Amino acid sequence: MIPAFLDIGGPWKVLQPGVHVATLEEVEDRFAISDHRKRLFAGLKKGIFALRKAGCRKIFLDGSFITEKPIPADFDVCWDPVGVNHVKLDPIFLDFSDGRKKQKERFHGEFFPANCLADGQRFFFDFFQIDKYTGNAKGIICIRFSNNL
Repeated sequence: MIPAFLDIGGPWKVLQPGVHVATLEEVEDRFAISDHRKRLFAGLKKGIFALRKAGCRKIFLDGSFITEKPIPADFDVCWDPVGVNHVKLDPIFLDFSDGRKKQKERFHGEFFPANCLADGQRFFFDFFQIDKYTGNAKGIICIRFSNNL
């Protein structure tokens, strides 16, 4: 279940701290509430489908898409590499060149391996749980998948 938003002192409310397990349908119902957000969500689904084809079993969703920001810039995902067949993994998920331009063009958001360092100190999984404006803890969403497509 996706919890209520919380004011932690930043420019807009964010999810309560923690990792909140949700389905893709719950994410759509809660956050794809405008044409712009529906466009971002369509890109998220496209990226998730490609990761699932390679064997990805869960992703962690972050970014302004899961905040109360009226017009979110994008979404950010870190994906769990456990079980991923790198032969089947679309190379775009490992292309971070030019500010991740190709990912943004195809998906309207960014995807990072969860076990990579985000800032030279913290893995993306941990990095995503800190608000960049305040340094306070905030929540992210975990979406788990079965192996079936």
